[in-house]
Amino acid sequence: MTEATRRAPGSPCWVSLMAHGLDATMDFYGGLFGWEFHPGPRQLGPYVRALIDGKEVAGVGRLPADPRLQVAWTPYLATPDVDRTAEALRCCGGTVGVGPLDAEDSGRLAIVTDTAGSVFGLWQAAGHLGIAAGGVHGTPVWNELVTAETAAVVKFYRTVFGYQESRDPVAAGHGDRDDGPEDYVTLVRDGLPVAALRGVGKALPRDRGSHWVTWFQVDDVDTAVERVAELGGRVVDPPEDGARGRRATVTDPEGAVFNLVGSGR
Repeated sequence: MTEATRRAPGSPCWVSLMAHGLDATMDFYGGLFGWEFHPGPRQLGPYVRALIDGKEVAGVGRLPADPRLQVAWTPYLATPDVDRTAEALRCCGGTVGVGPLDAEDSGRLAIVTDTAGSVFGLWQAAGHLGIAAGGVHGTPVWNELVTAETAAVVKFYRTVFGYQESRDPVAAGHGDRDDGPEDYVTLVRDGLPVAALRGVGKALPRDRGSHWVTWFQVDDVDTAVERVAELGGRVVDPPEDGARGRRATVTDPEGAVFNLVGSGR
């Protein structure tokens, strides 16, 4: 595991889940990943940070009491100036839903959407640099945007964050040429893959639209999938082997989608 470091602009630095039942959500992820929790910034409402061996790996907050609000994992992209990035995002056709606002002395944030309607966060780090652990069970390791087609939205991310692009998911170190769609773009920053866009065409869920999916590393995918079911979650795609290891897609009891990937990936 590694201490949190300041990420390059455009790099994913944090993941956060907003749920209706905070206590039940903590029980689920604590049982699945072994997370412990401590309070987060008060400006975010009821909000906790998840820890592994005392190191922060994710955030969990409570949604307002509105059943129409979607429960989902949200990645945050690092920026040295959240206000400037938010303005650039607006100029490129994105929208700002929340903020920019300060989160005590931790940093400054905004919740935004891209041109396909996918929600993500912007994070300008101060006292809180982001994910502080990696390479062990229960840590986020990758983020993919699932959308109908990548051609338009990739222009948005390239313009706002200055990404380079790779159309070879295996060469970039993520994805699976064996079973993945051809419409797959890896976003590259300073020569390193940081996230990906996956075009799925008509297979895009109508009830979700374009959305980001976070991948969490686990010691054993099959065991973790069984645990998901025991804790009240649901299996969307059962475990299977791909070019980069064993993986599965699941949801928590409130329907938040995420991927599990084996540590041998």
